[in-house]
Amino acid sequence: MVSKIRVLLGMLMLLALAGGAIALLVAVKADAAWFTIVPLGILFIGASVAQSLGWFGKKAGD
Repeated sequence: MVSKIRVLLGMLMLLALAGGAIALLVAVKADAAWFTIVPLGILFIGASVAQSLGWFGKKAGD
């Protein structure tokens, strides 16, 4: 089983990146649609990439 701490840290990292993207969107005064598209894209694509890299997967030695 995958460590819950590993998943929590990974998702917190993605959440921090999404928060940074929101701050950047506020700074450039982006349209409202971007405030939904960009953070959700970071979360979904980031989680997908982390899963495909095996970060959330069970290691062979565990």
